[in-house]
Amino acid sequence: MTPGAPIAPRLILGSTSRYRAELLRRLIADFEQRAPGTDETALAGEAPATRALRLAIAKAEAVASGLHDVLVIGSDQVAELDGRILDKPGTAEHAHAQLTASSAHEVHFHTALCLVDTRHGRRYTHVDHTRVRFRALSAAEITRYIQREQPLDCAGSFKCEGLGISLFESIDNRDPSALIGLPLIALARLLREAGIELP
Repeated sequence: MTPGAPIAPRLILGSTSRYRAELLRRLIADFEQRAPGTDETALAGEAPATRALRLAIAKAEAVASGLHDVLVIGSDQVAELDGRILDKPGTAEHAHAQLTASSAHEVHFHTALCLVDTRHGRRYTHVDHTRVRFRALSAAEITRYIQREQPLDCAGSFKCEGLGISLFESIDNRDPSALIGLPLIALARLLREAGIELP
């Protein structure tokens, strides 16, 4: 370290998601993970993008509470099909129902990001929007996919970084990492705004 150089703040990912941790490691190797313990109950009449941003902020602020000299990252993703939110399926049956509904349709993914800088009390936010067009899927294809990849903890019931890519006709977005759960292009920008040198 150069004498007199400022010490970089500790970085905390306010999530226990292995997918988000794998993404963050593309930018920064040294960080902590903490569970935010946030209530993710939907609010009546809340728009999907609004819900994603509200929860990303709540997660980051919950982890940052009482801490000093840290940067905390919170993120949340909400999948939307024809105005209806698709939550994490949890079971193979729910995953099958979600993918059946998504077949030959376009699903919108709202991935929100919040960076809390406890050094200055600042909060940075961003919401990324991705449109995924599913091809027409047969019941057998859906069953085979779920059995092979078990996407039960993923909004929309697929893993685009894995075999889930075979379910699509197209993906339209500005940041391919956003669909996995953490928009790295925006995060890198927010980290730079907070004084972190990247690359």
